Amino acid sequence: MDWKEVYFIGIGGIGMSAIARYYHRKGLKVSGYDKTPSALTKELEEEGISVHYTDNSLYVPADRDHTLVVYTPAIPHNMGELVYVNANGYTVIKRSAILGEITQGQRCLAVAGTHGKTSTSTLAAHIFTDCGEGCSAFLGGISKNYGTNLLVSKNPVVVVEADEFDRSFLQLRPAVAVITAMDADHLDIYGTLESYQQAFRDFAALTSNTLIIKEGLPIGKNDTNAGIKTYSLASKTADFHPENVRIDQTGHYIFDIVWPGGVIKEVRVGTPGRFNAENSIAAAALCLSYGLEPEKVKAGIGTFKGVSRRMDIHVNVPGLAYIDDYAHHPEELASAIRSIRDIFPGRKLTAIFQPHLYTRTRDFADDFARALSAVDKLILLDIYPAREEPIPGVTSAIIYDKVTAPEKMLIRKEELMEVLEKEKLDVLVTFGAGNIDRYIGPITQMLEKR
Repeated sequence: MDWKEVYFIGIGGIGMSAIARYYHRKGLKVSGYDKTPSALTKELEEEGISVHYTDNSLYVPADRDHTLVVYTPAIPHNMGELVYVNANGYTVIKRSAILGEITQGQRCLAVAGTHGKTSTSTLAAHIFTDCGEGCSAFLGGISKNYGTNLLVSKNPVVVVEADEFDRSFLQLRPAVAVITAMDADHLDIYGTLESYQQAFRDFAALTSNTLIIKEGLPIGKNDTNAGIKTYSLASKTADFHPENVRIDQTGHYIFDIVWPGGVIKEVRVGTPGRFNAENSIAAAALCLSYGLEPEKVKAGIGTFKGVSRRMDIHVNVPGLAYIDDYAHHPEELASAIRSIRDIFPGRKLTAIFQPHLYTRTRDFADDFARALSAVDKLILLDIYPAREEPIPGVTSAIIYDKVTAPEKMLIRKEELMEVLEKEKLDVLVTFGAGNIDRYIGPITQMLEKR
């Protein structure tokens, strides 16, 4: 179809904004709605994309024959603009389906997994870009090397974060794919762990050439026609694994990568922490399986600056550090806390956590409490609802009551800055996928004044 305009309902989402930027770069007129202004919507507006924040069908482009409407499944079905476009003959398509269309005819390299997919896909895209091969990329976070979640290249290779929410990743047809983890999540959609993991097997079945999985995941030869390779940070039996592992004084891992084609010596991971090291092996496996030269892979891993809100160190001076991280699943929290302990051994760790979604809080309250009990002090905030309505009896208290950390407190988000002013802090971390990121600037400024 000969589209002249693309209209996005939920344009401020990280995946939606990347596609909006893509169509804007192609010269189409792009506009959209989002519920609240954010740093990302501000950037879109500065780039020339019109964004509004009230649900009003008058903002929808009038030319329905030449307007494509893209929406995110996070938008409620009864949202006014969505009801309007569906009732008035517009071509309306989910974000996942349009991403599937965009990647057709290109060599698609996809990274899926409950966690690790954003950092791994962003690192893989950086390796391709850094070595001169080039790729397009649709990322689930803002690359700190490039300041964006979209890369565009003439090379017909596209790196994609493959999101399992709403089974979105089943729209993709990857040549090479990575699966980093299959821990239960999104049970409001999938119902059971088995159903959730089956979706990853369905994704594996769509992969044509090579499937790279973290060693131990429940995927086998019967699930895909692609050749299966494994990776691991800890196991020597995986196809891609490290040897001679050490950690420098700043928490950066250095190791040799053993892979089916040989050994890459002295790889230094550009971002600190254990899970960044593991993700770098996954990204290396993806790039090497595609055919990039080992030394170029090594160089790209070393120059990677990371992803905003992924183990993002904002303050690091003697006696005081502040990190922000997107972790919002129990396994992500546990992994991030271990990484922070690696980087800042023996220091008092204070964590602020904003739970994300009532259903996730309800389904994993015990696991959240177990993960958060590993910090020295927990400051727990109210649940960020995102797309959900409240569930009776589900509040942050069901996590708080089970946390066994030496110190803990449960507060409203509006009280946070006042509480922090009085705290004696050593290493501070903010965790969450909601709007806790609005506090990064104020916290950083407060700590820098100290």
